[in-house]
Amino acid sequence: MSGGETTRVWRSAAGAPPTAADDLLAGEEPLEIRVAGAPVSVTMRTPGHDRELAVGFLLSEGLIASRDDLADVRQAPGGALRNVIDVRLAPGVAVDLTHLTRHVFASSSCGLCGKATIEAVHRRLAPTTADAVVDAEVLLALPERLRAAQPDFARTGGLHAAGLFDTDGRLLLAREDIGRHNAVDKVLGVGLLDGSLPFGAHVLLVSGRASFEIVQKALAGGIPIVAAVSAPSSLAVSLAAESAQTLVGFLRPPHLNVYTRPDRIRFHD
Repeated sequence: MSGGETTRVWRSAAGAPPTAADDLLAGEEPLEIRVAGAPVSVTMRTPGHDRELAVGFLLSEGLIASRDDLADVRQAPGGALRNVIDVRLAPGVAVDLTHLTRHVFASSSCGLCGKATIEAVHRRLAPTTADAVVDAEVLLALPERLRAAQPDFARTGGLHAAGLFDTDGRLLLAREDIGRHNAVDKVLGVGLLDGSLPFGAHVLLVSGRASFEIVQKALAGGIPIVAAVSAPSSLAVSLAAESAQTLVGFLRPPHLNVYTRPDRIRFHD
């Protein structure tokens, strides 16, 4: 983890007098994402894997679709510019930055509008046709495997995680961040940069709740099965249903809730 720092804390248990100790805080710094030098977004994130975060964000927002759309992804070393990523697009690739700015502002301001929002997503992201199937017992084992891959959470208790698994339950990739959306973007960014998208035979597990944005980002990565250890929102369920994605919530062994497309989960008597 980059950007963390140690602070002094006074700990008390059961009303006993506090004792002084050092405590490691999760890092949080702004990251400015630019396209061809033009600022398009500022996100608060945990420093680290910033190139992945930037391109994953642009993928999930619909500005780029594949590695072929990129010419270069640059981050200046040291100083204030280490919090700036500049994405250079391949020749002939054009983006509508005005549209992006409005979209990001609306999302961060909870300016979503149900059915119209889902229709807007589907104008650029088709519902998935992936036929991946996973055993319920495999799903139930995933939270522990993701937790074991969260060293920074273990040290700070202040980070979300996103994990990409195959349908046999193998953890292929995990990323941590103070923002759960950022953790997912970092996972998508890896797939875009190494050319492994779409993730059509995979499961995405997030450590918090399943929001509309999480399901949307999973759809941008071609992920057919999305699971969360906490609750989904109503709009997340609606988007998953209309995108033919399987959405699992409250994945806390020995229980899980399936909200959409249960046919992708194999249950055993």
